Amino acid sequence: MALLRIRKATTTLLYSGGITQGKDRIARTGALLSRWISSASSSSAVVAEDESGGIYGLGSVLKEYEDYRRSLYGEITHKALLVDAVGTLLVPAQPTAQIYKNIGEKYGVEYSEAEILTRYRRAYQKPWGGSHLRYVNDARPFWQYIVTASTGCSDSQYFEELYSYFTTEQAWKLCDPDAGKVFKAIKEAGVKVAIVSNFDTRLRPLLRALRCEDWFDAVAVSAEVEAEKPNPTIFLKACELLEVNPEDAVHVGDDRRNDVWGARDAGCDAWLWGSEVTSFKQVAQRIGVKV
Repeated sequence: MALLRIRKATTTLLYSGGITQGKDRIARTGALLSRWISSASSSSAVVAEDESGGIYGLGSVLKEYEDYRRSLYGEITHKALLVDAVGTLLVPAQPTAQIYKNIGEKYGVEYSEAEILTRYRRAYQKPWGGSHLRYVNDARPFWQYIVTASTGCSDSQYFEELYSYFTTEQAWKLCDPDAGKVFKAIKEAGVKVAIVSNFDTRLRPLLRALRCEDWFDAVAVSAEVEAEKPNPTIFLKACELLEVNPEDAVHVGDDRRNDVWGARDAGCDAWLWGSEVTSFKQVAQRIGVKV
């Protein structure tokens, strides 16, 4: 019955007070709705019978909310699209541990890829003691710590070769090969687009190397904003750069904590990449843009 409760609560939130108050409460509604959905979908009750005897599923809840936005904003439901970089827009072309090992062999790295991956994850998840932010300016101290902890090799030439490699187009690939075409259509429809990423200052030259810098109206990178997702500050900065209100923006990212919860805490709408949306064409369609 979890989704039945969602339906009742959603109806109360959306329609109590009338449409004239809707724009003032839409960000709160979206955040609450999404959290209820997350709670419900994590349980075994993924569908529930409504009062009329029909089946009321998760898709219906989302559609009701999207229809509500269209009743306020028209066919285009959002004025801005915020996009996560790593894991959503692009991913490493080869497994990171494989690159660490292949480049590291000439520097004496002996760990297997599996060992490097385990050590990498352990190091990355530990609190970074050098700063309250991992990515400060070019983030060299942080990444040097990660490389040494992952491989056992502290050779500075090894680190510099790895660090430089991940600024080249050979190191990355797009998650969605049609991304450029879709972003062009989204922008032509009047929707602004920005990157919101936990990254260091290599992100801008990397976007240029991948020839996708022009796809975006703004870039909010944590090393420059001095705030990392899920801190709402970085989402608010992106909205400021695009000159839109947070409730008029939707963020798409692959990390539930950093991307979805962080964006919603900032007052933005948010969709989980790989689950709620799996392509940028689908993102465009949910916003109301035909591709």
